[in-house]
Formats: sequence, structure tokens, C-alpha cells
Amino acid sequence: MDDYSLLDSGHGRKLERFGKVTLDRPCAQAVWNPAHPTRWKQADAFFTRENGLEWRGRDRLPESWLASINGVQMKLSTTDFGHLGVFPETRAMWDWIRASLEKETSRRKEPLNFLNLFAYSGGATLAAAQGGGHCCHVDASKGMVEWARENARLNGLQDHPVRWIVDDCNKFLQREQRRNRRYDAILLDPPSFGRGKSGELYKIEHALMETLDLVKNVLSDRPCFVYLTSHTPGFTPIVLQNLLRQLLAKGKVEAGEMLLSGEPDALCVPSGAWARWIM
Repeated sequence: MDDYSLLDSGHGRKLERFGKVTLDRPCAQAVWNPAHPTRWKQADAFFTRENGLEWRGRDRLPESWLASINGVQMKLSTTDFGHLGVFPETRAMWDWIRASLEKETSRRKEPLNFLNLFAYSGGATLAAAQGGGHCCHVDASKGMVEWARENARLNGLQDHPVRWIVDDCNKFLQREQRRNRRYDAILLDPPSFGRGKSGELYKIEHALMETLDLVKNVLSDRPCFVYLTSHTPGFTPIVLQNLLRQLLAKGKVEAGEMLLSGEPDALCVPSGAWARWIM
């Protein structure tokens, strides 16, 4: 049984179950009415941004807990920004990456090199590893990379070929190009706004084009896919699709919305965009 489920949404909120913990958090795009008002009483804690960032009921939650999400064991913990260490709208992407690498590895009779940029707590990295990929996990936050390594241990993947890199993604890509390191499959989830390892400023509207050009330069001669996701307002599926079409002339580009889903009677919540280039 999967430990994540969207229970309900509405009035700018979402009600989600993460294993043994049920949380009520902001969700600006859920402008409709809740379908099941009584379900919200199940919430163990409530996060709000109305008067600053505040958890209500956080003291009732464990410091951390485990949840199995689409075949990946994840350590979860509440953060001061209302995050938990996983973005469940990416679950379908994990499944696709795992299956694609498994299929292509079987066809080629050798493992593919998979690069995960802005890689957060490692859900996609671990799904890729489960699919047989040799992985490189890059994030500017040392704490998040350590969190991802802990998740690898939880999944019995501590000895799988994974390079754990704390670095600014653009600088890392520049070095990989100089080193002539190449990757068969690349995932990137650039932030709207972020800081690199040494305080480098990353603003998606200015930095993404450079990132994509660098990604193209480190693709292998036999690329499998490039997967681009975004939570930035205005970066719709068509925007991401157009970016990949201009970047890579051959192959096929698909795009869509990332969705939160769960209970059969819970309305799906759009939670970002994705596009993928497939050779």
C-alpha cells in the first residue's frame, strides 16, 4: 500500500496523508470548495502563511517518520517552510524514470548514467537507481544531500553507484563538460529562486537557458531522455515543451501538468509542469 494520498482540497488548502501523519497545508490553486469537509478533522497539524510561517500542532508530530511512496522509502520531517522532504506530485515521474531506465538498460545490456540536478531529497535518484541507473545526485544544500543519502540507506541502496554532489548546478555542469563526463538521462527541477553552494544566485527566468545549454553539452552520444519540471508560476507545460524543442532538434517532446492525486473522490490538484524529451 502506498503511504501517500490526497484526501481532499479546497478553500486554498490541501489535506494529505503521509503514512501515519495527516496534514492540512496551503494550496493556492485549490480555489474550489472542499468535497468532504468532515475529513479535515483528521489533520494532525496545520501549516499557515497568514501571519508569517507557522505550524499548529507540530508538537504532536514525530520529529521524523517514514513513508513508502511509489516504491521509495522516504524519511519525512516538517520544515519551517511547511515542506516535508518530498513533493508527491512527482510520483508519476519517479515511476516513468524507473521503468524507462530499466527497459533501456535491458536493451543496451549495460547501465545508463543518470544525472539529477536540483535533486532535493533523492526520490527520483533512488527511483533511477532502482531502475538500474548509475546516478549522480547534485544539490546546492549539504543538508538535503545528506537527507538523500539517508533515504538511500533506507532503500538498501547505500552501496549502489551514486555520486552525491553538493554544488551549484551550473558550475557543476561546466566542470563536467571540461572533464568530458557524459550522461544518458538527465532530470532537472530548477527552483524559481535559489542560492548555490557559495551563495550564487539562481533566478529561473535568467539562469534556466544557461542550465539547459549546459545540459545539452553533457548529453552522451546515445541519450535516452531529458526531463524538465517546474513549480514556477507561468512556466506551463507548453513553455517547458518549447524550451526542450528548441534545445534538442531530434526526438519527441511530451508535456503535461504534475498532479496531486489520491482518494478516488478527491479532486486532482495541478501542482507544476513537466516536459520530457525522448530520443
